[in-house]
Amino acid sequence: MSTKQTVVVTGASSGLGLSIARAFLDLGYNVVGNGRSQARLDEAAAALGNPERFLGVAGDISLPTTAEALFERAIARFGKVDVLVNNAGIFNAKPFADFTVEEIDALIDTNLRGFVYPSQVAARHMSARKEGHIINITASVALHPDRNVPATIAVLIKGGLNDATRALALELSPYNVKVTAVAPGIIETPMHAPETHGFLSGLNPAGRLGRPEDIADAVVYLANSSFINGVVLPVDGGATTGRW
Repeated sequence: MSTKQTVVVTGASSGLGLSIARAFLDLGYNVVGNGRSQARLDEAAAALGNPERFLGVAGDISLPTTAEALFERAIARFGKVDVLVNNAGIFNAKPFADFTVEEIDALIDTNLRGFVYPSQVAARHMSARKEGHIINITASVALHPDRNVPATIAVLIKGGLNDATRALALELSPYNVKVTAVAPGIIETPMHAPETHGFLSGLNPAGRLGRPEDIADAVVYLANSSFINGVVLPVDGGATTGRW
């Protein structure tokens, strides 16, 4: 059993999740990473290079059994969970009327159920211990919709998560459990094809894409804060500041 701080990161095998996992490992945390594929988690573990402090737990995060298993394995290995980062998510920008039933179901499964079930387990575990922090990865477009990025379904779900962050922060505050969110703008990940980078870079005043490290830095900042609760922090190059 470890006495170090332990963080659970969903969607940890690539992209933002992998960067978040690396940032916490660099700070000495134990990291329990979730992803759908154990093979991809094993690749991530090899890339991260801290086998004694990284545990990969495969499973569909939209299922409550996966959330339960994730915490059970984390507690068995490291003794406790101090931070949950609800990072797993998919983003699909297209006209609202064009979404298929399958696409809507996938977004609800990963982006909504993938928040609810791990957060329920975390709320029970952390409330009993009278400490902990849940950090949600949402989306800045849910704070400030953009006609150039048709994303009504993302606004529906991620916007709901922004409000749920504030509501859950109030609900869990008597138990010394904090709940915050990071709302990324457009970040350079494999989700965005290189040929789209020029257009996407023009969607914020900074004139560039964000880096996964920008999001990881914000998550670490919130995790280490002692007097921040219920905040939704945009990390988007200024895209949500207003009209520009």
